[in-house]
Amino acid sequence: MTDLETRELEYFITLADELHFGRAAARLSIAQPALSKAIRRVETRLGVPLFVRSSRHVELTPAGEALREHGRHALNAVGAAVRHAQRAGDARSRMRLVLKPGGDAGLLSGILARYAQQPDARQVDILFSGPADRTDFLRDGRADVGLLYAPFDDLGGLAHETLHTEDRVAILPSGHRLAGRASVLMSDLEGETLPRWKGIPGGGGDGDGPEVADVVQLLQMITVGRMIGVLPRSLVEPLPPGLRGVPVTDTPPSRLVLAWPEHERRPLVASFVTAALGQGGAPPD
Repeated sequence: MTDLETRELEYFITLADELHFGRAAARLSIAQPALSKAIRRVETRLGVPLFVRSSRHVELTPAGEALREHGRHALNAVGAAVRHAQRAGDARSRMRLVLKPGGDAGLLSGILARYAQQPDARQVDILFSGPADRTDFLRDGRADVGLLYAPFDDLGGLAHETLHTEDRVAILPSGHRLAGRASVLMSDLEGETLPRWKGIPGGGGDGDGPEVADVVQLLQMITVGRMIGVLPRSLVEPLPPGLRGVPVTDTPPSRLVLAWPEHERRPLVASFVTAALGQGGAPPD
């Protein structure tokens, strides 16, 4: 079995991203000859070339492509293991909760109040993220628990419990042809422009319209007539003036879930989950 040091793998990944020895060395804060020597040492140990080099060009070989893909996962796993170990050994560590802005269905205040009553409650740091990386926060140890939306977020490798279930609504300009309907089907929306979500491969859905980074940006684009959106009701209500929310009756319901790494065993996480499940349900009126 061939062993690579974490540092060597980091050197390789950085060069694979930059495809330029000078830029990669600068990112790593090492001399370029030292980086070249380290890469040659890795190639010798593996017995395969990882890069094709010329005086003007650097590119990955098939072996390099494979190592970049799997090596990045390995580096992320090592980093996550270190963070989890440090937090597990720190009796003063805080609870870290990640969610999207407004992505709590009105439950967060109640969850925090109920958790504060637990005898082992810690201070809770609330982390906000974009649409693409909330699950990454949980997998790499930056967050302990997260509020996610199913079926939109990838729950693979995460334990989770449903806190709230709701319908989805089509968000339309008030003058839209469907704005006066009591409900619509997805087929009624054929031909409409739907958003692509920034940072999500493929746009995070069937949308082929302009890219949006968050719900606030989406609502602005809908207001000026550039697109429509279909989202869980709690993410968009109350709607700003000039917009209507019409239930979409043939989409599966959206679930707000509390998620955490499936191998997590720390009592502080179990305590937070217990508090959240006691608070789950419909949001207050």
